[in-house]
Amino acid sequence: MMGWPWLSCLLLPALVVSVTANTAPMFASNMSTVSLPEDLPVGAEAFWLVAEDRENDELTYGISGSNAYFFSVTSNTGEVKLASLLDYETLFWFTINIFVSDSHNNRVQREMQVIVEDRNDNAPVFQNTGFSANVSETLPVGSVVLSVLATDKDLGSAGAVVYSIEKVIPTTEGSEYLFRILPNGSIILNGSLNYNSKSSFYQLELKACDSGGRYNNHTVVQCSSSIFVSISVIDKPDLDPQFVREFYSASVAEDTPQGTSVLKVEAMDGDRGINDPVIYSISNSTRPGWFDIGKQDGVITVNSPLDREQLLEEDEEVQVQVTATETHPNIHGQEAKASIWVTLRVTDVNDHVPEFYNCSLQACAFTPDETQVNFTGYVDEHASTRIPIEDLTMTVYDPDKGNNGTFLLTLGGPDGEAFSVSPQRAAGSVDVQVLVREPSLVDRERQAVMRLQVTATDSVSGNASVASVTIHLRDINDHRPTFPHSLYNLSVSEHSAVGYVVTNSIHASDPDTGEGGQVTYSLLPGNGADIFAVDPDSGKVTVRDSKLLDREKQAVYYLTLQAMDGGNLSSSTMLEIHVLDINDKSPVVSGSYNIFVQEEEGNVSVTIQAHDDDQPDTNNSLLHFSLLPSRYSHNFSVDPDKGILRNLGPLDREAIDPALGGRIVLTVNVSDSGEPALWTTVSVTITVEDINDNVPVFNQSRYSFSVRERDPGVQVGVVEAWDADQTEANNRISFSLSGSGANNFMIRGSVLGSGQAAGRLSLPSDVSLDYETQASFSLIVSAENADAQGAETTAEVLVTVEDVNDVPPTLDSASLQGIQVAENGSQHGILVNVVAHDRDTMSQVEVQLVNVICTKAGVDVGSLCHGWFSVLANGSVFINQSKAIDYETCDLVTLVVRACDLTTDPSFQAYSDNGSLPITIEDVNDNAPYFLPEDKTFVIIPELVMPNQQVASVRARDDDSGNNAVIQFSIFQVEFIAKDGPVTPFQGFFRVSSSSEASVFTGSIDLVTSLDSTLQGTYQVMVKAQDRPSEGLAQEARITLNLFTVDQSYRVRLQFSLSKEDVGAHSEEIKAALAQATRTTVYIVNIQDIDPLVRARGRSYLDAYFVFSNGSALTLDQLSMMIRNDQDSLTQLLQLGLVVLGSQESQESESQDTLRNVTIGLGVALLLVIVIFGVIIVCTQKSYQRKLRAMKAAKEARKTAVGVMPPGSAIPGTNVYNTEKANPMLNLPAKDLGFESQSSSSDLDHVSVNSLDDNSVDLENSTQEIKKEPLHGPMGPDPEPWNSELSRRKVGSEQKEELAFTNLGLDTTDL
Repeated sequence: MMGWPWLSCLLLPALVVSVTANTAPMFASNMSTVSLPEDLPVGAEAFWLVAEDRENDELTYGISGSNAYFFSVTSNTGEVKLASLLDYETLFWFTINIFVSDSHNNRVQREMQVIVEDRNDNAPVFQNTGFSANVSETLPVGSVVLSVLATDKDLGSAGAVVYSIEKVIPTTEGSEYLFRILPNGSIILNGSLNYNSKSSFYQLELKACDSGGRYNNHTVVQCSSSIFVSISVIDKPDLDPQFVREFYSASVAEDTPQGTSVLKVEAMDGDRGINDPVIYSISNSTRPGWFDIGKQDGVITVNSPLDREQLLEEDEEVQVQVTATETHPNIHGQEAKASIWVTLRVTDVNDHVPEFYNCSLQACAFTPDETQVNFTGYVDEHASTRIPIEDLTMTVYDPDKGNNGTFLLTLGGPDGEAFSVSPQRAAGSVDVQVLVREPSLVDRERQAVMRLQVTATDSVSGNASVASVTIHLRDINDHRPTFPHSLYNLSVSEHSAVGYVVTNSIHASDPDTGEGGQVTYSLLPGNGADIFAVDPDSGKVTVRDSKLLDREKQAVYYLTLQAMDGGNLSSSTMLEIHVLDINDKSPVVSGSYNIFVQEEEGNVSVTIQAHDDDQPDTNNSLLHFSLLPSRYSHNFSVDPDKGILRNLGPLDREAIDPALGGRIVLTVNVSDSGEPALWTTVSVTITVEDINDNVPVFNQSRYSFSVRERDPGVQVGVVEAWDADQTEANNRISFSLSGSGANNFMIRGSVLGSGQAAGRLSLPSDVSLDYETQASFSLIVSAENADAQGAETTAEVLVTVEDVNDVPPTLDSASLQGIQVAENGSQHGILVNVVAHDRDTMSQVEVQLVNVICTKAGVDVGSLCHGWFSVLANGSVFINQSKAIDYETCDLVTLVVRACDLTTDPSFQAYSDNGSLPITIEDVNDNAPYFLPEDKTFVIIPELVMPNQQVASVRARDDDSGNNAVIQFSIFQVEFIAKDGPVTPFQGFFRVSSSSEASVFTGSIDLVTSLDSTLQGTYQVMVKAQDRPSEGLAQEARITLNLFTVDQSYRVRLQFSLSKEDVGAHSEEIKAALAQATRTTVYIVNIQDIDPLVRARGRSYLDAYFVFSNGSALTLDQLSMMIRNDQDSLTQLLQLGLVVLGSQESQESESQDTLRNVTIGLGVALLLVIVIFGVIIVCTQKSYQRKLRAMKAAKEARKTAVGVMPPGSAIPGTNVYNTEKANPMLNLPAKDLGFESQSSSSDLDHVSVNSLDDNSVDLENSTQEIKKEPLHGPMGPDPEPWNSELSRRKVGSEQKEELAFTNLGLDTTDL
């Protein structure tokens, strides 16, 4: 009997589990997928869990899994509400485990896929808020300033970003439209920049908005917060310098020493951002050389002696034009300069003495030519006091100013006492008068000229100037005229001509001058007054009537001569005139004279017969012969006494005028010896006969003619010759030609006149000349008489062949040598002259542009360069569009030219062959480097990368060439942006090295030192690409690289059933399978064997990172889900030995967890043993008592009639024997319920109202084996211990929602 209590205690757990035939509930078929909008609010109904149970049992619903926290479930209804907000951009789909239980069967579990629908819940976000750019003020309109990028995580129109410029700072006129932004985020320059006149800095407020989408059941547009873009304008040298002041002036004394500073001008570069140093110079001046300026400091100094008095007409000022020139040329390659006029006033010092000028004050220019120290004036003798000297124009001038120009005037000299000077004191300039002071001293008869000195003394310095004045005294009529003698004896020949001067030596003197000294002569009436006359002015006595003057009638005449002055004062004298005899008969010639003589050999000898009827043996009758001058009289002579005419030498017929026919007419004069002599003339005619004694003579010794080439039979020219012989028989002329090339010509003679002939030189009809073969001919033309014995003469004839424009021009190859021109407005003007030659003399050659060939790297690029250069007609090649020249579009321009002769004869070729002038375009550094777009994301796994290992790279290009295209990379800033927000500068952790291939330069970002593997965030490495021009400023571009870090929290451990060596051998296959399943890059960190002492399924493990291209990495849960979703990759991995997925931390602590669990298990087991033993003791005691009562109850039961109910109420779940504490199932402490013990047997004792009666103890079959129930439910996988423990702890709680969480990373099933 003692065994039964023990058996009851051992069967207690089995009895708790009820074995029924109840079926498990089933989820509805649509409980596999649900779609939810991400803007569903927390607490809103998400969906319902719906399941069916055949027995209509009460069902309990729940959700488990790593994503179950998104929902809350009403367990008894299945209503699911949102407990945590959804986010499409973070998790666009996930799975949950839904389960249902009917409390009879194991709960039914199913995986449900939750699809999150996108809503417009995200505003665009700018990827980098530190936007800034440096742009040149000459950046062309339409250029890209910089680009921004904003992204919106939403899809469709809700993710389509639209950019806008909200505000431009500064808000000046026109700045609002200075920039515009394209749909791709590129900010375009929409207007011109100007560093100086507009702004050197702009700040753009940008905003990015999406295109609208549904959110909270409305269509909304989300916009980003505003960001500010900083644009710094880089100044370029496009302005001339500016002077600090608009006007400069200074004063300087005229005696200032050389080198003294006068004034400082200051100018600065108009380009404030460049501030180029300025060099000063004097470019113009009204007084060149007076002043100089310091090139560096702009100080104007005195350079030469100054003279204020030279500036009187210039307002005592010197205008100096100062030019400020910047040291470097402007953007056009020209000097940047500005000029300003500086006014320098020269102040006066007392450096001049008063000077005398011979001019009136109003008309005086005070030039050196007008300076004079000797003056002349006039005054009447005995003039009154204060009468000024006439004709005295004296001015005193002192150019100094004020007191320096004040002077005193004094009078001195030998005659100074007779005169005074006015004024006695003056300033600057004054007219000076000399006045009569003592009239008695002014006496012309005593002194006709008076001399004195005027002295001008400077009142300050005492310096003086002296002028001499000569005063001529004018006479007054205070004397009568007087004759030296009272009687004069005179003679005159008879019949003297009217006007014959009898005497002109009789004069009356009058000391007076002027009218008072002017004497008038007259003859007083008397004998002979009608025959003679006197000149009233000179007193000359002449014959008035020659016919009445006859000695035979009257031999002596007596006349009275009177002299009277202008004041009617007079006196007289007596004239006695005797009449003399004269020769009044002329000689007479007898006969006529005609003579013939042969030239050269004949002589002339003839006597002229003549006589005189005057008194013989007197001079009046003595004859004298002479030859009157004529054209040929010099060839003859006549004896003066005998009258014989002879020739002086041989006579030459040719020396006689041909019109005279060889006749010479001479005139012989025959005169007597009387006084005056009388004469007569006779003509003598001499005829000279001709002989042939002259050779022909050309009218020129040298002739020059010209004739057009290729023109046959034309006349070349005419030569003329003459023969001095005057008869036709002796002067006939013929012509002939000789000399080199004479056979190309012919000459024909013709008579022009007596002794004159012309030779007409011409080309034969079948002969023409060629200029290019022989440009000229030297001929000899001969002229001779027809007489065989006649001599000949020659003349030179130069025939010049006139060029006909028949030869085409040619280009000089030396002028077509290649030249170089720099691009982008670096050069201007004429580059080279294309030279053309033409052998023709009258050519008019011009150079023409035929074609322009534009090539880039040997490839024709069309007409891009057609307007860059022009060619003038004179061959000058100049730059036409300097700024348009672009090396990047065309590096070689070939100008095809030709020469054209505009005067070429229409029948000949006018053009030369085409020539090519290659112009090589030289590159200048006009392009900044630019980074090439890279579709890469750079990820750093700190524990994998080692120093000197490349972690990132950039690529850049520069469209320039040569050194201008060489790019150097550098790192100018590194920052680490932690995930929690702080930004930390990191310097020295990275370096960049440059390399190039073709025209692409690569910057390799290498790690310098090890990185901290615990840091979580992103390294921002800012790289600068800068070109290295050979000259000029370097240009640069910048880029920011994001290097995403993957810390150790993303390290995943995979266990394999293979050894470390086998896993390593198949590592590439494992990586490929993992990469295929995850679409990530797999980085294997370590492969090691597992310690055999550690309880684990695998033999080795592999640690790895799984990194996406955007820098994010997979967690263990995400990796597990992806591998399970890719069955092919999972199968391949299982074949490669994969057994367990787990995190590194969990698996590294696996041995510690095992030890801890074992310790806990042993403690729990010991506690269970103690509890079991206590229960056994208690149960043993209770069971014994129960058996006693059961035996008694059985006896009573047999006495009760079947189907009879006891009068007392029954307790549900018990039998009527509870009062006796005889419930065999619940084993609960009995409580006295007030039932009376029934001692008599009744049928009611056999009636039970509880199904537990089936479990009653059959004492009679106490030896029957008790059937043990199985310890577990239906066959299935062992429940996860952790979940079972959590489920156990929740049993009996207050109707709370049942939520089960399964963390695969903490799955202890493998334990």
